[in-house]
Amino acid sequence: MSTVTKQDLTDLLVETIGLTGKESKALVESFFSTIRCTLVDGEPVKLSGFGNFALRDKRARPGRNPKTGEIVPIAARRVVTFRASPKVKAACLG
Repeated sequence: MSTVTKQDLTDLLVETIGLTGKESKALVESFFSTIRCTLVDGEPVKLSGFGNFALRDKRARPGRNPKTGEIVPIAARRVVTFRASPKVKAACLG
């Protein structure tokens, strides 16, 4: 099993739809750019049958360096979370 890359998606579009390589690459880049820009604007991304991407604010907290045991502060930050749809969960389990 290997990782699916943007190039793999581009190649799949060329093979299945018949787009040119440049058109396929532009389509894939546009798709991910739209997702990225929507998340930057603070809005969730919902892909029906696949899952939801959302932003979550995490508060500052103390952490610990596992090597030295020293307490270090972990700054507040914003993270992207993904929640898989029931269809994706079912496909992965069975």
